[in-house]
Amino acid sequence: MSEEFHKIRRLPPYVFEQVNRLKAAARAKGADIIDLGMGNPDLPTPQNIVDKLCEVVQDPRTHRYSASRGIPGLRKAQAKYYERRFGVKLDPNTQVIATLGSKEGFANMAQAITAPGDVVLCPNPTYPIHSFGFIMYGGVIRSMPAFPGEELLRALDRAVKHSIPKPIAVILNYPSNPTAYVADLDFYKEVVDFAKKNDIILLSDLAYAEIYFGDKEPPSVLQVPGAIDVAVEFTSMSKTFSMPGWRMGFAVGNERLIAALTRVKSYLDYGAFTPIQVAAAYALNGDGSDIAYVRSVYKKRRDVMVESFHRAGWDVPSPEATMFAWAPIPEQYKHLGSLAFSKLLIEKADVAVSPGIGFGEQGDDYVRIALVENEHRLRQAARNIKRFFSDEKNKAA
Repeated sequence: MSEEFHKIRRLPPYVFEQVNRLKAAARAKGADIIDLGMGNPDLPTPQNIVDKLCEVVQDPRTHRYSASRGIPGLRKAQAKYYERRFGVKLDPNTQVIATLGSKEGFANMAQAITAPGDVVLCPNPTYPIHSFGFIMYGGVIRSMPAFPGEELLRALDRAVKHSIPKPIAVILNYPSNPTAYVADLDFYKEVVDFAKKNDIILLSDLAYAEIYFGDKEPPSVLQVPGAIDVAVEFTSMSKTFSMPGWRMGFAVGNERLIAALTRVKSYLDYGAFTPIQVAAAYALNGDGSDIAYVRSVYKKRRDVMVESFHRAGWDVPSPEATMFAWAPIPEQYKHLGSLAFSKLLIEKADVAVSPGIGFGEQGDDYVRIALVENEHRLRQAARNIKRFFSDEKNKAA
């Protein structure tokens, strides 16, 4: 019993846990840590959604087991959202399933479609479940560039020619966590053409579809004609409606893939608590004002963070979307790598960020900054960082 279990051996130590331990130790000593690490929304869930939950929970009939694939009203609400937002028509009975957040949905899809040795094409850097969801079930990851451009398209072509066995799936994530890259419909058309030509599944993580800051709404890959023949898309209510703890998400798209996910989930869970599903349907059927408010808050925070960090001596590119900034490590600290730099920020500036190495080796020159503190705290973080930079410069002199 001393030997580590096979699946555990395939998972490296969780990089973010090292930062979390240091953060907890600093707080235990009384430090006021400004936490810009985990993407855990701090905004309260809109009151009207909470009220709907409270109303429904009073009915004892809703306290029983729910439906693993989601109650009919919820699946219909998600289908209507897709038609309203993307112009995509979905059958709520065969092309929509509710998940316990997009992360769980992604992991269960990986379980449903992966056999040992299957090759999956995945961006690097990327959100960990995109790769490790497949690794846990015996899959093999071939890394792709994260930026949605010609280099990625060429890499996909090389992967098909040189991977044995041929890849079974491609992971897409735009707007991206952690890089905040945004893809357009022309890019999706090329990827869909590639997938159909090579009989490859597309799995699109669209958790940040509604957190964007320009005039262009991020598209869905399912807007491409014929995409539904090869694609499934995952969305989440966590960021869109500030409902992270509610664990409510969706997978929509290809009927065969949705059926496989439905079958796996039927063995694993009974679905989210029914009052949560009813409240989620209520939110999706709303007038969009809740979504617009959340978006406006993150836009203000983004602008404050970029401007104040610039004044502190750290030029952070302004993200077009998501609740994250993908920040190059300042030149004088780049040799440390992202984990050591993140630890240094906690120790010297009382600021926590996520080390880029936690999203893949291609992220080690970056850290991810989450916009999960208010504007006052973001400015305070910038002041702390400016003081840290100044102290280090004086030491060097």
